[in-house]
Amino acid sequence: MLGWVGLLWVLEAIDLATGHSLDSHGISPREPGELLDIVPAAFLHSGWAHVASNSVPLLVLGFIAALGGLRRFAGVVLTVIVVGGLGVWLTAPAHTVTLGASGVVFGLFGYLLVRGFVDRRPLDVVVGVVIAAVYGSLLQGVLPTDPGVSWQGHLFGLIGGAVAAFVLRRGARLRPSGPAPADPAAHTRTGRFR
Repeated sequence: MLGWVGLLWVLEAIDLATGHSLDSHGISPREPGELLDIVPAAFLHSGWAHVASNSVPLLVLGFIAALGGLRRFAGVVLTVIVVGGLGVWLTAPAHTVTLGASGVVFGLFGYLLVRGFVDRRPLDVVVGVVIAAVYGSLLQGVLPTDPGVSWQGHLFGLIGGAVAAFVLRRGARLRPSGPAPADPAAHTRTGRFR
């Protein structure tokens, strides 16, 4: 997580040094070509204050979520970025550009809130309650109260986190396709077949 947050700061330094050239990789709604910017938009910010406001919650929530395993964590983050980015792309006001890791922050928050209930793990439920107590004020960010803040990114990031908790729940396995396995007892049968 330190490496990830460090990358966000390095990208913002590059953005500022190049006259905000990276900001063009934010999400502009309902333009098909902008779908390619859904992933990079989650790593870019519109200034030092913006990246600073996302750094601590991303570090804390990301660290807690990553304790469940890096493969699962990567799946959670990818799910949040895709669901959140598509939500922004579909619903953000025209002629706006949305970027920043706050959608991931809200997604990790949502994931940690829901995970314990989905997995039926008491310790994770307690972790979710503590996260709600510490970061519960984040939920105000899903309301359209500040025209300069993408409540769509926050809302759909939160939804993406909940979706990730269900899709990546413990014990979920993809069923193999193809014919059903042979009956093991069939190999031990003897005698004639009629």
